[in-house]
Amino acid sequence: MALSGDGQSWFQPLSRRQVMTMGVASAAGMSIGRPDTSFPAGGTTLLGTSRTLFDNYRQLGQVAGPGALLPALIAQTHSLQELSSGTGPRTRGGLLQLASRYAEYAGWMMQEIGNDQGALWWTRHAVDLAAAGGDRDLAAYGHVRHALVTLYRDDAAQTIELARRAQKPMLPPRIRGLAAQREAQGHALAGDYDACMRSLDRARVLLTGVRSQPDGPPVIGTTNLPDPVGMITGWCLYDLGRPRDAAEVMGKQMAHVPPHALRTRVRYGMRRALAHAMAGEIEHACDLTGQLLGAAATVSSATIAQDMRALARTLSRHPRNVAVRRVAPELGTALQFVNS
Repeated sequence: MALSGDGQSWFQPLSRRQVMTMGVASAAGMSIGRPDTSFPAGGTTLLGTSRTLFDNYRQLGQVAGPGALLPALIAQTHSLQELSSGTGPRTRGGLLQLASRYAEYAGWMMQEIGNDQGALWWTRHAVDLAAAGGDRDLAAYGHVRHALVTLYRDDAAQTIELARRAQKPMLPPRIRGLAAQREAQGHALAGDYDACMRSLDRARVLLTGVRSQPDGPPVIGTTNLPDPVGMITGWCLYDLGRPRDAAEVMGKQMAHVPPHALRTRVRYGMRRALAHAMAGEIEHACDLTGQLLGAAATVSSATIAQDMRALARTLSRHPRNVAVRRVAPELGTALQFVNS
C-alpha cells in the first residue's frame, strides 16, 4: 500500500522481484517496523478497542466515500493479523476473526469504487483470515458477497447458484437468511416471481429474531435496515417488472432508515426514484432524485451509480418535462463525480 502527500493511495500485491525493482530506499524509506506483540495481559483490551473502532468505521462508511476508508481498513486488517501472533490462542482467534471482518468490509468498499476484482480478492482474504481464527462460517458469507458482484453484473444464474451455496442447514440463520435474500434477487433478475417470493419467505423466517450481542462479533450484513426483507422485496419487485408496487413498498421502508445512514438512504432511495420513473410518475421521481444527489456525491458509490444511470436514461425519454429539465443537469454532474 502506498500513500502520497496529496491524499492519493493504492493497494496491490507485489512479488519479491517487484519490491526489489522498486529499490531498497523506497521500500525502507519510511519503515515503521513490526508491531509490538508483547502484551499477553492486554489482549482483551486490544480486541475490544479494535472492535469498537470497526463499528466507528462502519458508521463512517455511511457518510464518506469508499476511497477515504480503504487505506484505514487495509491497515487495520494487516495490523490485527500481525498483532495476533503475539497473543494466546483465544485472543489470537478473536483478533483474526475481527481482521477478517475488516477485510470483508474492505472488499465491499472495493466494490463501491468499481473494482470487482479487488472486491473478490479481499473477500477471499477475509475467508482465509476467518478460517485461521477458527471461524469457518464466513466462507459461506463469502458466497453471498460474491453473489452481490454477479448481481450487479446482471448474471441471474450465477447469483442464484452462489447464494444457494450459503444456505446449508448447519450454517447460522443470519447467513442463510442473507443468502436467501440474495437468491431472491437472482430470481427477480431471471423474472421468476414465484421462486423469488419463496426465497423471500425463507429469508424472513431465518432473519426474524436474530439479534447481535453487544460484546459479540460485528453483525454480518446491513445494520441500517430495520426490515431488510421488506426493503429487498421492493428491490425485487422492480426487477420483476412491477415498478409501481416496488415504489410503494420501498417508500414505506425508507421511512424507517436512520437519517445518518446516507449510503443506505441513497442506495434504496435511488432505486425507489427509478421505480417511480418507470411507473410513469416522472415529477415525483425527479423530486426524490433531487433530494438524494448531494448525498450521492458524498458516498460516491459505483453500485448506486448503476441505478443512477438507469434513472438518467429513463428521464431522458421525457425531455420536455419541466421537472426533468430541472434535475437532469444535476444528475449528470453527480454521475460524472461518481465515475471520476
